Amino acid sequence: MKDLLYLKDENLKEFIEKLFVGYRESFNDAKKTLNKYSLGIAHHKAIHLISLHEGITISKLLQKLKVTKQSLNRVLKDLVSLKAIEFKKDDKDTRLKHIYLTKKGEQIFDEIFSSQKSRIYKALLNSSSVEVNNFNNVLEKIINEKI
Repeated sequence: MKDLLYLKDENLKEFIEKLFVGYRESFNDAKKTLNKYSLGIAHHKAIHLISLHEGITISKLLQKLKVTKQSLNRVLKDLVSLKAIEFKKDDKDTRLKHIYLTKKGEQIFDEIFSSQKSRIYKALLNSSSVEVNNFNNVLEKIINEKI
């Protein structure tokens, strides 16, 4: 464990490559479903977040995705055309729109999730609980690290 304190650039480059390849492979699993509906990674990210945060507002979705309004509008327009999402105005503040998956949107999400779940589930199943917790903790630190 002590040698982690002295990671060399080569070690970090290898770690970054593993993050990249892990991301690529886990999102590759979803491509068949995305292609079936003529969707891309941006659509996938939006569908995923909308499924996790039912009724999310457009501004919150923008914050989570860290994209421009223009980029998000294109994605949301595609998902509306596909009848995968719907908007509902806020009861108290009608300027706010909440986004929900429709039945079709839930079906698309389930197809994508099922394709990704297999790889992730197998990897976690073949790891000890300590490895899973450590992996999760490191990912949290990577996500929350301020540069």
